[in-house]
Amino acid sequence: MPKNSKVTQREHSNEHVTESVADLLALEEPVDYKQSVLNVAGETGGKQKAAEEELDAEDRPAWNSKLQYILAQIGFSVGLGNIWRFPYLCQKNGGGAYLVPYLVLLIIIGIPLFFLELAVGQRIRRGSIGVWHYVCPRLGGIGFSSCIVCLFVGLYYNVIIGWSVFYFFKSFQYPLPWSECPVIRNGTVAVVEPECEKSSATTYFWYREALDISNSISESGGLNWKMTLCLLVAWSIVGMAVVKGIQSSGKVMYFSSLFPYVVLACFLVRGLLLRGAIDGILHMFTPKLDKMLDPQVWREAATQVFFALGLGFGGVIAFSSYNKQDNNCHFDAALVSFINFFTSVLATLVVFAVLGFKANIMNEKCVVENAEKILGYLNSNVLSRDLIPPHVNFSHLTTKDYSEMYNVIMTVKEKQFSALGLDPCLLEDELDKSVQGTGLAFIAFTEAMTHFPASPFWSVMFFLMLINLGLGSMIGTMAGITTPIIDTFKVPKEIFTVGCCVFAFFVGLLFVQRSGNYFVTMFDDYSATLPLTVIVILENIAVAWIYGTKKFMQELTEMLGFRPYRFYFYMWKFVSPLFMAVLTTASIIQLGVSPPGYSAWIKEEAAERYLYFPNWAMALLITLIAVATLPIPVVFILRHFHLLSDGSNTLSVSYKKGRMMKDISNLEENDETRFILSKVPSEAPSPMPTHRSYLGPGSTSPLENSGNPNGRYGSGYLLASTPESEL
Repeated sequence: MPKNSKVTQREHSNEHVTESVADLLALEEPVDYKQSVLNVAGETGGKQKAAEEELDAEDRPAWNSKLQYILAQIGFSVGLGNIWRFPYLCQKNGGGAYLVPYLVLLIIIGIPLFFLELAVGQRIRRGSIGVWHYVCPRLGGIGFSSCIVCLFVGLYYNVIIGWSVFYFFKSFQYPLPWSECPVIRNGTVAVVEPECEKSSATTYFWYREALDISNSISESGGLNWKMTLCLLVAWSIVGMAVVKGIQSSGKVMYFSSLFPYVVLACFLVRGLLLRGAIDGILHMFTPKLDKMLDPQVWREAATQVFFALGLGFGGVIAFSSYNKQDNNCHFDAALVSFINFFTSVLATLVVFAVLGFKANIMNEKCVVENAEKILGYLNSNVLSRDLIPPHVNFSHLTTKDYSEMYNVIMTVKEKQFSALGLDPCLLEDELDKSVQGTGLAFIAFTEAMTHFPASPFWSVMFFLMLINLGLGSMIGTMAGITTPIIDTFKVPKEIFTVGCCVFAFFVGLLFVQRSGNYFVTMFDDYSATLPLTVIVILENIAVAWIYGTKKFMQELTEMLGFRPYRFYFYMWKFVSPLFMAVLTTASIIQLGVSPPGYSAWIKEEAAERYLYFPNWAMALLITLIAVATLPIPVVFILRHFHLLSDGSNTLSVSYKKGRMMKDISNLEENDETRFILSKVPSEAPSPMPTHRSYLGPGSTSPLENSGNPNGRYGSGYLLASTPESEL
């Protein structure tokens, strides 16, 4: 270098060096990195060029618009759980009383952690593996665990889409095929199918026609070919939507995210016009305050918050990693969280309006059946006609009249009353009959739609909505798998994505056996919940306690242009970790106190029976939980004992368009010193140690020991504004 250069002059002066590396390089003529002395890694040109292109933030795919990105996040977070799990939890846990713990946990856990995931993904611009590897290499296993949980969820979630596909095509019939029980003809004798007669037409269609379910998880029963074809259709749809990454999935989101709201609005209007709809809505908003003190309700509310916002899956991080650095992710977090909660409440209003209509119909049916019993007892002189109030007219019997007659008979015939077999026929009892999960959509809701005018139209719309809701969530789930793997291992995007879909389809055949529904219960209720909670806790700890909440808040201030509310500081640092630790402990205790089980459909009884998982199923369940969480301790141990490189002793620098960029390659400490100070190691004024310590969030770079207050990192050398150097 010429003696009159700026670097040489600085070397022979006592002044502190204040120019950044980018400023020094700006004085030089642009050079080809791989052909110049800046190629300190000594790598081949082709390999280095590929690394540059992959790591250059400007070359990373980006959303076409902010609307497309918001719709993607909404499509991922708003899913099937908003339609059937949230209303079921409301119905089960005290109606409006359930909204209190849910809102509290949404504010102190949901929104802060959703904002955290959006921020780290946008700042580092990598998938979950790259993000947590950078924030804390020893906790880099969080990203791998997120991928595994996404795989588990995707395997059974797409089966549910397959069920919706089956019902969608079956809806193009009038009357709907589940509106009446099938009739069996034996010669000239025609009888109703006994299994259907004992249950109901919609229940029979779901368990026998759709699932053809076995009596227990131990009875495989072979593949259900109808559901196998539907699963193939579901994975084909998902594969086509995600094969090109956000270039293809972003366009799909315009329809899959908006169409469900059109259907929900139509159902809400139609539902409010149904007779008895107000009864259902009033039942929803009549809180049972004793439920608010039940720890089980709080645990279920917290789990619903995790699943509703997609926390811990990696999909949120993957989508936000395609954003620009200056995107206001704080606004995004609040907006998406509000829309998610609004959707859950809207869906609950629709469900309770329809269930109110269904409850009134079932209550009237109960009154008619029991009135016939009373008439029979009157004709056979089992009951005296003096017990019947004079104003009661059996040809126009109202629920009020029946209730009055029922109470009189129960009072007078107190000792013989139980032998009469009369039901009270209370509307409240019908409204309290909770149907869990898939049963709410495929049994209760489908039964209500059979009473709608133009029922096939409403059925087609409903199941098309479910397909789109599931598709939006599956796109985010697939992004949680593919984005971190592609970012980390640089595999071809299209080939890897198609390979994932094919692999998932064949593994998913487990769920389309006749016993497949029981495996769906295992994966949905148990295999993902506990690992997901552990992942979210460690994400919070990695940022708030290892990286540092103050440092993270400062980074957010620089990225957003304003300082986030102090509220987030206390949530990330103290409140959220505490609540999640309690949640994890409660989940473990719950598993110990109440052994895992499932609701089995017993064909001979035409009824559900709760069964515990057999030993082999318990072993499988424990294995699934272990596999999902195992990467976290394994990566921690390997990196703690330096058995696995964390990239902390490697750094290469390239520049493009005048900006610096940090990359992973083989740069030794003395080479870095020579590069920055333009000296050989022996001439450096402050020799560096033979082994560099990790330059990540929790440690101090040797360059930061100069004491110069200039620069973002307290160094005399201002590193460029790239994701890896700023977080």
